[in-house]
Amino acid sequence: MAWYSTGSDAQEPDMHIHKALMDINESPVYVLLNPSIIHSQKDLPVSILESELHVIDGIPQLIFVHSSYTVEAVEAERISVDHVSHLKPSDGGSAATQLAAHLTGIHSAIKMLHSRIKVLHHYLLAMQKGDVPFENSLLRQVSSLLRRLPAIESRKFRDDFLMEYNDTLLVSYLAMLTNCSSATNDLVDKFNTVYDRHSRRGGRTAFM
Repeated sequence: MAWYSTGSDAQEPDMHIHKALMDINESPVYVLLNPSIIHSQKDLPVSILESELHVIDGIPQLIFVHSSYTVEAVEAERISVDHVSHLKPSDGGSAATQLAAHLTGIHSAIKMLHSRIKVLHHYLLAMQKGDVPFENSLLRQVSSLLRRLPAIESRKFRDDFLMEYNDTLLVSYLAMLTNCSSATNDLVDKFNTVYDRHSRRGGRTAFM
C-alpha cells in the first residue's frame, strides 16, 4: 500500500497521515513528489519513504527513512514513450500529421523489404532450376539468414511477441478512450453553456 504527496521534504503532518494508514497496512510506502524544477538534477524528483521505529532520547518514535528504487518499463512502454517524444509538430503540422508520416515511412520500409525478399526468392528458384549459375557466396549469405529463423519461431518468442503486441494495443486503446472522454467532456461543456443560456431566457433548469 502506498500514498503520495507533494513537497521537497516530509513534514510532521505527513507522519500523522502515515500512522493513520498503518491501521490499514502495517508498512505503507510514502511517495513524495517534488514539484520544483531543478534543471541540473538528472534523477526523478521522487522520494520513496518508509517508516522505521527509532529510539530518540529514550522514547521510541517513528521517523521517515529514504528507500532506494529503480524505474522499470516494458519494451512496449519504452517504444511508445520514445515515439511520442519525437512527435513534435513542425511547420504548423499537428502530431497526427507527424504520426501519419512516421507510419508511412515504416510502411514503405516494410514494402521495400518484402520486394527484396521476393526478388531473392525468385533468384533462388531460378538457380535451383539451372536457369542461372550457382553462386556459393550468395548461398552462404542466404544460409546465414535462414539460420536466424528458428530464433523467431520458438514458443518463447511467440509468447513474448504476443505480450508486447497486446500491451501496445492496450496503450493505443487507452489513448483512444482518453480522446473520446475528452471529446465527450467538451461536448457536455458546450451543451451546458448553450442550455444554460436558453434556461435563463425561459426559466428552465440546466440539463446536466
